Amino acid sequence: MMNGVEKTNGEDIAMEEQLITPWTASVSSGYSLLRDPRHNKGLAFTVDERDAHYLRVLLPPALLTQELQEKKLMHNLRQYEVPLQRYMAMMDLQERNERLFYKLLIDNVEELLPVVYTPTVGEACQKYGSIFRRPQGLYISLKEKGKILEVLKNWPERNIQVIVVTDGERILGLGDLGCQVLMLTNSFENWTCRPLIISQRCLPVTIDVGTNNGKLLNDEFYIGLRQRRATGQEYAELLDEFMTAVKKNYGEKVIVQFEDFANHNAFELLAKYSPTHLVFNDDIQGTASVVLAGLLAALKLVGGTLADHTFLFLGAGEAGTGIAELIALEMSKQTNAPLEETRKKIWLVDSKGLIVSSRKGSLQHFKKPWAHDHEPIKGLLDAVKAIKPTVLIGSSGVGKTFTKEVVEAMASINEKPLILALSNPTSQSECTAEEAYTWSEGRAIFASGSPFDPVEYNSRVFVPGQANNAYIFPGFGLGLVISGAIRVHDDMLLAASEALAEQVKQENLDKVLIYPPFSNIRKISANIAAKVAAKAYELGLASRLPRPKDLVKYAESCMYSPLYRSYR
Repeated sequence: MMNGVEKTNGEDIAMEEQLITPWTASVSSGYSLLRDPRHNKGLAFTVDERDAHYLRVLLPPALLTQELQEKKLMHNLRQYEVPLQRYMAMMDLQERNERLFYKLLIDNVEELLPVVYTPTVGEACQKYGSIFRRPQGLYISLKEKGKILEVLKNWPERNIQVIVVTDGERILGLGDLGCQVLMLTNSFENWTCRPLIISQRCLPVTIDVGTNNGKLLNDEFYIGLRQRRATGQEYAELLDEFMTAVKKNYGEKVIVQFEDFANHNAFELLAKYSPTHLVFNDDIQGTASVVLAGLLAALKLVGGTLADHTFLFLGAGEAGTGIAELIALEMSKQTNAPLEETRKKIWLVDSKGLIVSSRKGSLQHFKKPWAHDHEPIKGLLDAVKAIKPTVLIGSSGVGKTFTKEVVEAMASINEKPLILALSNPTSQSECTAEEAYTWSEGRAIFASGSPFDPVEYNSRVFVPGQANNAYIFPGFGLGLVISGAIRVHDDMLLAASEALAEQVKQENLDKVLIYPPFSNIRKISANIAAKVAAKAYELGLASRLPRPKDLVKYAESCMYSPLYRSYR
């Protein structure tokens, strides 16, 4: 044990300056050591290490520090003009030298985030059949039904803390990509979990139940099951077997992170397994938490409390309704008003128009709480004019829907209209940062789901914020781990939002930026982890006792370090 967090091998226990032995199944040496990504250091092996581990003549005589290796790789990455080439170069590095991969990612996170995740990872998923190299997680298909517990043991790591799982039905804004989504779950845990939570403790999983994507079914390079998606009882039984096997194999406190499930399954899975498993849905809960944080920070610019504002959403799927519910919960917490009352400050527009009471009979269950008394309205522009929102949030997955007329209407109603265009990838964003600032005459407070460059308008530079879930899940997951939480509670999500909002400083607000710089993600995540862990202890959901005196320092001490170890 180290600081109360179990470690599985000597490498994790050792301080960075201590000598360790590069263990795998046996002591790695020579040729095998150079091909073990967990222990390979390339030209950073010292003369003594080369002698001790039979590396003489297997490497050129030059000695390079990790910093110089990092400098060389960043230089090489910047030579690629195509983002997918940079992505593949990063994945190749991960397969050769894991610590250098994470050091590169941590030190250059703002530059590399668009490369290893959205928007580039979407293209990687679409072309995964052609660029597949080796397994970086588990593929569990209908063929494994009845033996999932058995095949879980094929993964070499036993002490797993986080599982990121998807069934590939609703990937970013790209739809059903079937089995070609392990790149997404692998990328998600690469840039969120592993740089914070001890390496090797995160497991990406794809549940393959088929695909309804005809293009993939006819693609000779498609790597998944060639059948239409299983539904109903067959689907439910496979997921239930998986969830049961995960808990039995990895224990009560393994975090199961649901990623990019379609609405009809996402809500049901979260509701079904929340009482019995430590589960979290990034699209429902992670998105909601990061958006709420941005809203709390934005209040410092627009004034008032959440309850003073009126919210209008375009999109009423898992992201939109998840955000809406967390906003309503925070308002209820601040005002002591019933949740049913605070929901009335929030309006949603779906593909059929404004969600109103007269539509209740035909609405999906997760939309019904947002059906308020109002005459039917078809279009977004008419809804803006009728509802007069102070905050406009897009989660529709449909690009260019915040038109010039919509933004101008928001600007005519509000001195500082708050506009969040959250849909991914960039092509699906409801509007661009430049459009939001230009059409509002520089008065909009804007954030998006995809990254946009700074915008100059009227001699002023605006830095658009990115409401990226990567702000929340690393710290949230770490908070669950360090407290030994056994369940996720909504109050933990509120605590994460409040902690993130507190990290937005005045110099950020001066640029109309409602999120802190992503380069500070480790510090941000430590503070979020501390607040989440504190809430777990307060709610009686923590199992790691006694509670550490300084949760921020404790969180920092438990983070993964990408620095090379010295081998004896």
